[in-house]
Amino acid sequence: MNKYIPVLARLLLAQLFIVVTVIQLMQFTNNPDGYEAFRAFLGAHGLVGIFAPLIILVQSVGGHALLLGFKTRVFAFLMAAYTLFVAFVLRFDEPMIFLQYLAITGGLIALAATAPTACSLDNLLKKK
Repeated sequence: MNKYIPVLARLLLAQLFIVVTVIQLMQFTNNPDGYEAFRAFLGAHGLVGIFAPLIILVQSVGGHALLLGFKTRVFAFLMAAYTLFVAFVLRFDEPMIFLQYLAITGGLIALAATAPTACSLDNLLKKK
């Protein structure tokens, strides 16, 4: 039973990034100015426009890699660095959200320490 607890952690962390990406993409398609509003939000925090597609790409690729358990340790560390970046650059002025991002970072680091997990591509590819 204990071998499935990291799987649950991996799936819960993955859904966070995947769902946020889907919501962002829906906002872009439902609102003609949605993408420009996102770029303006990033600009207000000192980030240039290229960060908009990069953020979406990192969230999507990282979230799906965690969901599938592909290179879990690498992607857990990558997403931990990403969440630290978001915490300090985008949410530093909101203490509760800042602390939530730090907690997510901690969960990702713990996941990296337990990788590879059961029910993952890492485990499947290791057995071959």
